[in-house]
Amino acid sequence: MNSYINSFQEYLIQELNYSTKTGKTYVEALKEYELFLNEHHYSFLSITKDIANQYKAYLVQKGYESKTSSLYLSAARTFYHYLVEIKSIEFNPFNSIKNPKVQKKLPNFLNHSESEALLEMNKETNDLAYRNDFIIEFLYATGLRVSELCNIKIKDISFSEKKIKVMGKGSKERIVFYKACDENLFNHYFNTVRPNILNGLSSDYLLVSKTGKLTPRSVEKIVKNYAFKKNIKSKVTPHTLRHTFATDLLNEGADIRSVGELLGHESLSTTQIYTHVTADRLKSVYERTHPRSKQ
Repeated sequence: MNSYINSFQEYLIQELNYSTKTGKTYVEALKEYELFLNEHHYSFLSITKDIANQYKAYLVQKGYESKTSSLYLSAARTFYHYLVEIKSIEFNPFNSIKNPKVQKKLPNFLNHSESEALLEMNKETNDLAYRNDFIIEFLYATGLRVSELCNIKIKDISFSEKKIKVMGKGSKERIVFYKACDENLFNHYFNTVRPNILNGLSSDYLLVSKTGKLTPRSVEKIVKNYAFKKNIKSKVTPHTLRHTFATDLLNEGADIRSVGELLGHESLSTTQIYTHVTADRLKSVYERTHPRSKQ
């Protein structure tokens, strides 16, 4: 089975255009499936629909959360899709096995006062403090994922139109805008702070450290420390700023489809999780427009 799994990983990346990280995740998920097969003495090339269903029950019995079980089942389903493709088996036994329903967690976002406090610039005036101000401002202005931010190259930026070509999940390209970012802060970071931090080094990337490119893990630490210094009680990560970006756009009247495109969501259902936080705006519209409510 291992030789099939190795070629399956290549198939995910080269044929299905999955990221390397997702390919590794699916291969890792198949280890649980191998344990199941060994425990029951099943051959992976002779699996029936009933055995596939048995694997689903096995995951429940082991106490996995719905999200984890869904990942394990998706990995097995995709693996058997690959086996059908290469004609090692005739049908996919996991095709009719549904993933358990995953309860979506409500996104953590900042309220208006928290956003204002976080976006207030540092009193420190050294280069790293300016860079960190820029990171906070830019994440909120664009709604970017932290990995997307760290991978922005100078050549991807249209300075005249204030837009950036971004490579998102699944190697999907999209355009994001940064006009909402403070122009003076952007120019100061790009023209003065960035060259100072690099100190003679060259880098293709927008975000830099003293050794070159800034990593997502470093940005996460910067954001958390930044929020801590501002005495913000809510948990703040780069993704919190992405959630806040989406929530604020919806509250200001943006349509959900446009917000989804700005976030790089493949499905509208992914964006719909934000609609719960627009209740205040909907209530306001209702009270302002319904004839009897106005009375």
